[in-house]
Amino acid sequence: MNHDEEYPSEYLATILQEVQTIAMVGASADASKFSYGVLRVLHETGYDMIPVNPVEAGGEIRGLKVEKSLADIDKPVDMVQVFRTSEAAYGVTEEAIKIDAKVVWMQIGVRNDEAAEMAEAAGLKVVMNRCPKIELFRPFWKPRLNQAI
Repeated sequence: MNHDEEYPSEYLATILQEVQTIAMVGASADASKFSYGVLRVLHETGYDMIPVNPVEAGGEIRGLKVEKSLADIDKPVDMVQVFRTSEAAYGVTEEAIKIDAKVVWMQIGVRNDEAAEMAEAAGLKVVMNRCPKIELFRPFWKPRLNQAI
């Protein structure tokens, strides 16, 4: 996929419709942080969220157990959301491939072309520099919008 062009609406909508379990690497328990707000909305929308943060491992964020790493998650993960630096995205992508994730989604401001190439070569879908919370509320995607929050 050419990540320099706009992602097709169908591509993003399909990802958001098909994934159920999302591991958020870089999740924060600080309610003032953007990652907390994204985790909250995705969780309230119905996704099975798994916060991943080595500093907060063993604790909870919004009642969800925080894992130390992707390798510590004991169930299948559909999507790994990267709330880390662009440089760190490569290592997170390596881990996502090892756990057989289907999608690597790099948050707004996060782009790593080498990580994207590696993920796509391993059969994963990739989104960079976008926010799934924002994409959920675009006009092309509606199936979960009628759920109570």
